[in-house]
Amino acid sequence: MPALLPMSLRLPLLAALSLLFIAPPALAQRVSARDRQAAEALSTRMAAAEKRYNDALVLSANNDPSGESEGDAALEDMEDVMDACIKQRGCQVHTLLTAYKRLLKGNVDAGSAAQWMSGESGSMDPLDDGTDHAALPPASLSETARASRLLNDQRHAFDKMVEYNPAVQAGIRRWLTDMRVALVTSYENYQYMREDMWPAWERRGLPEALLFGIMAKESNGRVHASSRAGAAGPMQFMPATGRRFGLGDDGTGFDTRFDPRLAGMASAAYLDERMRNLNNNIEYSLAAYNGGEGRAQRIYNQYPGRGFWDEVVYSEFPGETKDYVPMVIAAAWLFLHPRQYGLDFPKVSTQAASFRLARSASIYELTICLGNGGTRDGYMRALRNLNPRYEADAWIPEGTTMRGTRDIANLYNRHCVSGPRADLARTLVTADLNAALVRAPRPGTVAVGGVSQVGGLATSVASGQLQQAEPSVDPVRSYVVAKGDSLGKISRQFDCDFRQLADANELRAPSHAVRPGQTLKLESCRK
Repeated sequence: MPALLPMSLRLPLLAALSLLFIAPPALAQRVSARDRQAAEALSTRMAAAEKRYNDALVLSANNDPSGESEGDAALEDMEDVMDACIKQRGCQVHTLLTAYKRLLKGNVDAGSAAQWMSGESGSMDPLDDGTDHAALPPASLSETARASRLLNDQRHAFDKMVEYNPAVQAGIRRWLTDMRVALVTSYENYQYMREDMWPAWERRGLPEALLFGIMAKESNGRVHASSRAGAAGPMQFMPATGRRFGLGDDGTGFDTRFDPRLAGMASAAYLDERMRNLNNNIEYSLAAYNGGEGRAQRIYNQYPGRGFWDEVVYSEFPGETKDYVPMVIAAAWLFLHPRQYGLDFPKVSTQAASFRLARSASIYELTICLGNGGTRDGYMRALRNLNPRYEADAWIPEGTTMRGTRDIANLYNRHCVSGPRADLARTLVTADLNAALVRAPRPGTVAVGGVSQVGGLATSVASGQLQQAEPSVDPVRSYVVAKGDSLGKISRQFDCDFRQLADANELRAPSHAVRPGQTLKLESCRK
């Protein structure tokens, strides 16, 4: 948005100012109840227009293309209100001009802030890079806040709470080289989940940078990440630890370790507990998060007063933990100081919005019909992270409310409800590899004893007489649907004809929905 108001708004407002000094006698006369009601309505309209303009400034700051048009529309609303106020008996023009002055001052302040953020001001602190993602802690804090309240300081006191040593520097080097794509992807994924994960950390006075660092190292912000050891979710909780903090099967077959909001709450509670038991030492707490709380507590008790980087302490931890601690701190450091390292995190439009499916669809189908929408990678990861209960290829019933962003909701209504892109997406996600294979018919005749065998019939070698053949049928097998299965996935797994498999189990198009525990007949399957 421009830093100054456009002339189209300033001229009517200046004209209104002049009217304050030449107000007609009618304005001083008794005002009827009807006129008062009309004047109050204009005041309400002005307040709404001011709010609309301020919201548009936020959109523009986030590189949302709708910000400019929204701002222009808000200014036109204010111009219309001022014009109506001049004509309306009892309308206090000077009162409505207060909103104009607030708006004008806000534009000037925004312009100054932009100059400061761009580095044009010579007084900018080299550590305060203008992209501070931290927030001041709330007034009521947990015990952890004795140390962590400084972590969210606008001056990045986090820098003083951890050691910026060669191990952390090596971690920063790795994040900025071969792991740069992973770091930027983690940041983008986190922005979509921030409103789910950050509040629990904020309530406990824990630093957002540390939340980002752990999430980046654990899962790159992929809600459905799982490890061979059994850890799962964006914060990679092991099953037993997850159960301790309320995570696990919710009774519907869904593992709540995959839910970003619940995982955020559990990880905040876990780290708060570790910080209390380990004298608010961040390195020890991270070592406990990765290498086990029992081991970290034992080493901490065994070497009182010694930090994680003390050689005798450091040597007690396994190699994975020795790598994990500096890598998390390095990611957190870059989260706070991107510009210092020439790192530009992308601006992500994450204004929350929901939309209802006008017809059944899968996340795969939605990803195709939504398109890129100005993003680098499209919306598949955002849809999965915001709707963790659905597998990417599972059919989601018509009428289901999906979580997304305003951009996603707009693109859905434009391209996914109907039309050529919606039809194309449906065609692509229902395409069956088996339909592409050309199968030659089996030979229809075989000479036996001078008698030609007719397909589907058998002959008696002794008499040469035709007799009805018994069809050769393989016994029909069955399969119990597992969590995360879809009919398409099962069809590919057992090399089945998709349509025959659906018909045999009376699964109706277009959803062909299956549920965990359901037994399917594996007809037409070749594996």
